[in-house]
Amino acid sequence: MVKDMAVALIPGLSCAERLAVLEKFEREEKFPFPKKRDLEDFLKRSLRGNFRTMDEIFSRAERHEKTVRIRGIRRLRCGQAGYPPLLGEIYDPPFLLYYLGRLPDPEKPAAALVGTRKPSPAGSAQAYSLGRELAGAGIAVVSGLALGIDAMAHRGCVDGGGLTVAVLGSGLDELYPSSNRPLARRILESEGALVSEYPPGTKPYRWNFPERNRIISGMARGTVIVEAPERSGALHTARFALEQGRDLWAGKAGLGSPRGAGTRRLVEEGCGKLGSAADILAEWNISGSEEKWQ
Repeated sequence: MVKDMAVALIPGLSCAERLAVLEKFEREEKFPFPKKRDLEDFLKRSLRGNFRTMDEIFSRAERHEKTVRIRGIRRLRCGQAGYPPLLGEIYDPPFLLYYLGRLPDPEKPAAALVGTRKPSPAGSAQAYSLGRELAGAGIAVVSGLALGIDAMAHRGCVDGGGLTVAVLGSGLDELYPSSNRPLARRILESEGALVSEYPPGTKPYRWNFPERNRIISGMARGTVIVEAPERSGALHTARFALEQGRDLWAGKAGLGSPRGAGTRRLVEEGCGKLGSAADILAEWNISGSEEKWQ
């Protein structure tokens, strides 16, 4: 069925609106809103931008469905069993979540580790050690598969025998950056997951990445900004974490780094400092042993 994928392609709708449109659509043999005006009447608001014809939208949805089948990509709709429960709690969660691999156990906590693409040696080392330490405690690591801090966090988690989730700013068939393809394979081989809200074929447009950052923090109980300059995209993730009511820490590696101005500003604004995974475990009252989760 491509109904959910077609509804996901209608421009300008919130997750709640898409769910309402899909609910009505599932009771009808045909799409109940043939014109933009019909959809606006149902939603009781105007829609900005050009509204594509539903024939074109359904054609695109059918192409995406074929790609999903061929590549083994799975998808979950918000509210369905298996959809990450913490992610479903955020403001305007992804209507559809596409993924490869295995999503983390929702009964176990996850931590997001993010930061600059050009880290200092200390920043890289802390990202790697945090990923490895969290893996040893049975805590999944969520990050964005970007160069630098993200990649080191994923590697540390995989090397520590843990599960890690990479949230992409593109379709799962348009993996970016391409230099991290071997790392993506390792994530899947270690029973982790690649996740995106974007359908197959979506390029890594720069405006996608601020949107995907809400998913990184949304899937996690807490977020660590390991090392970030003043205008780092990681600071968007920090803002999302605070808006979502999640824990937030600043990595100590960024506090003395010339590339850590954003990290230092977080501390000045009251964010806690984090030296090792033990600080997270203490905050969450978790033992440092993986046996707790077996």
